[in-house]
Amino acid sequence: MTSTLALPPRATHAEARSFRLLATVDRDYPGLYGVSVRESIGSGKERQVVAARAQQTQGLLDHVVAAVRASGHRPTALAPHRAAAPLVLDEAAGVRLALTLLATAPLIRGDRIRSVAAGIASMSIEETFYWYAQCVGERGTAGRRAIRTLLSDG
Repeated sequence: MTSTLALPPRATHAEARSFRLLATVDRDYPGLYGVSVRESIGSGKERQVVAARAQQTQGLLDHVVAAVRASGHRPTALAPHRAAAPLVLDEAAGVRLALTLLATAPLIRGDRIRSVAAGIASMSIEETFYWYAQCVGERGTAGRRAIRTLLSDG
């Protein structure tokens, strides 16, 4: 006599976490655009993770384009006229881009911005997820300060 053990069905998420990238018009810089990264956290809930004005976006445009390409979109798909239709980003690309924008937001010196952005670009996926978790939420300010200190010279 054999008995079978019935396992409960696997729990599934109603909606997997995803990121959306929106181009935003920046009135101070005509012809240029900023970006906004929003995180979908399931059950129709969404939160804005970071918004970057045109000046910051232009300085990090290679990283924005890298996230767009990594998510299977053409780089030309991101433009201000697409503000009503956000681009869905791959989770890893969304985390990396959001972390880059969060960590570099208060920086002014170009060498520090490039250093922090390059450091994040060279991180493994696991490291970016770790730092992303440290940089959002209640203690996000301390996490952002820590990653800037770690990745820049001063």
